[in-house]
Amino acid sequence: MSMRSRKTLLTAAALTAGLTLAAVTPALAGASANGTTRAAAVSSAQGDPRNVTQHVADFYGAYIDAVWATDDPTAAAGAKALRGFYLTAAAQKKVAAFEKREHADGILFAQNVPVKWKVAYTGSGAGHATSRVTLTWGDGPHPQVSRIDVRSDLKTLKITDLKPAG
Repeated sequence: MSMRSRKTLLTAAALTAGLTLAAVTPALAGASANGTTRAAAVSSAQGDPRNVTQHVADFYGAYIDAVWATDDPTAAAGAKALRGFYLTAAAQKKVAAFEKREHADGILFAQNVPVKWKVAYTGSGAGHATSRVTLTWGDGPHPQVSRIDVRSDLKTLKITDLKPAG
């Protein structure tokens, strides 16, 4: 592995860890977005860096944290770094073309940020795996939901394609 690749990997890992910590800390402290105190739910998380679906989930979790943090001046750079680490060059170009054409985020396929997300494995073949990302756009009994199919390379775990699920 080249020195530049190591630096990129370490930068992305540090960024992901920092964004995750920044997102988790208020929840663990029991503070809501408006500064009021609320009961913190007891939860746990785990992961496996070799799992392609977990890789997609890690990306979407960190990316949504970064774009959600509109008051953080480093958030935009963080989102860009995450794209560079998790997406292939071809996928980055496709996302950029979508954004230019649609004036919307090419990772979320929207102009705003979801309040919840989940990722599920949907299949694999020919060296790729597909994950379905479900984005929830509000709270309440009937929130709007959208879905994105994310294709990843099984060897590199890099995201090779994203498209709204039909």
